[in-house]
Amino acid sequence: MKKLLAILTFGLAGCAGVSVDAYRDQQPVLKLEEYFNGTIDGWGQFQKRDGTVVKRFKVVIDARWQGNTGVLDEHFSYSDGSTSRRVWTITKEADGSYSGTADDVVGKASGRAAGNALQWEYTLKLPVDDKVYEVSFDDWMWLQQDGVLLNRSAMSKFGFHLGEVTLAFKKR
Repeated sequence: MKKLLAILTFGLAGCAGVSVDAYRDQQPVLKLEEYFNGTIDGWGQFQKRDGTVVKRFKVVIDARWQGNTGVLDEHFSYSDGSTSRRVWTITKEADGSYSGTADDVVGKASGRAAGNALQWEYTLKLPVDDKVYEVSFDDWMWLQQDGVLLNRSAMSKFGFHLGEVTLAFKKR
């Protein structure tokens, strides 16, 4: 019984993941209200859980902040010729965390930044063929030198890993 309990405890601890605070001392410091202000280009892809790339895309973001509120107007162009748009409204909260909404986000997104990193969590209404699925995103961003921002999002439903979205952003 002790052995089973130890295995379960170790297994659950492995699921906890890294805290954004682990990046507190990393440079350059990521401040959403500074990075996402102006025009940002992004290139990305969706990958299934086995690593197969399903779709590639380009996104152009027109971002503007006024006080503690930012609007990120995202225009996507996909490798299959389709397009989409998402408009985020993001608020920097009094405690330094961030919250956000968009038409295809269920409820509110929430995130915290520390050092060069941001962890952002939300549930997205994801259209696939003729259906719409609510998929959880665990979204991480890391600011690099020269204004490059790397982004990796793990997608899951009911706790099962579905795949990932990988992006690189460059501010104009």
